[in-house]
Amino acid sequence: MTPPPRASHKQRGMIPRVLIIAGSDSGGGAGLQADLKTVTALGGYATTAVTALTVQDTLGVHDVLPVDPAFVERQIAVVLDDLGADVLKTGMLGSEALILRVARALERHARGVPLVVDPVMVAKGGAPLLPRDAVGALIAELLPRAALLTPNVPEAEVLSGRPLRSVEELEEVASRLLLLGPSAVLLKGGHLPGALVTDVLVTADGSVHRFESPRIETRSTHGTGCTLASAVAVGIAEGLTLADAVTRARAYVRRALETAPGFGKGHGPLNHAHPVQTPAQTFEA
Repeated sequence: MTPPPRASHKQRGMIPRVLIIAGSDSGGGAGLQADLKTVTALGGYATTAVTALTVQDTLGVHDVLPVDPAFVERQIAVVLDDLGADVLKTGMLGSEALILRVARALERHARGVPLVVDPVMVAKGGAPLLPRDAVGALIAELLPRAALLTPNVPEAEVLSGRPLRSVEELEEVASRLLLLGPSAVLLKGGHLPGALVTDVLVTADGSVHRFESPRIETRSTHGTGCTLASAVAVGIAEGLTLADAVTRARAYVRRALETAPGFGKGHGPLNHAHPVQTPAQTFEA
């Protein structure tokens, strides 16, 4: 049965709601903390289902305490049944058992609600966050439900099963990832060398959008993936086109990089609060 069309947040006269299913970052730069800051800064209302607690700072992930999958499923169910959501966004999931529980919760409580999947596999410092044996569950259970998949280059290589070495290959690999079931793929090229950062958005209807911007030389890059995915999620919840949501999200992340506070000894956090200081209408692609 096809779910009825969803009214946009503007039609309902409500703030766009984003449910984030992800892990907590004690350093405040990535994970749920980055997601909450981003959604709030862009005018949305964020709810959460906590999947893991991490001992983390700008130097890396020092320990992880997974949350029981049944408890995560209950968080999702309770939040959706009461507060609802216009978009769902997943981040760190951590195990096959958890992915299966999340998929079941979405089937029962969020049919027809767009899902943004950020396939968090490796932390900025190199610590693995998704076991290899859980990748299959991610592909089988969540990617076919996804309105948007947002991998970086290493994640795209794992999901596609092929190396990605140049900007010219981005569209080909993104198109290959579409075959796994998501409605759209935003493949982020920041790991590739060069003075420009190129991201490619491909959709199941055949459209391709290429986004380019000068690389910002900074060590304050912790949480950029989480931040970008959550920023896009807010745009989708607002009713923006996917291309417009990505354009605004990229501008938001760039400004957050440019004004990063410089905290920590390693990969420092972004400045998520900058839209409070600079109105959203001043963003440029």
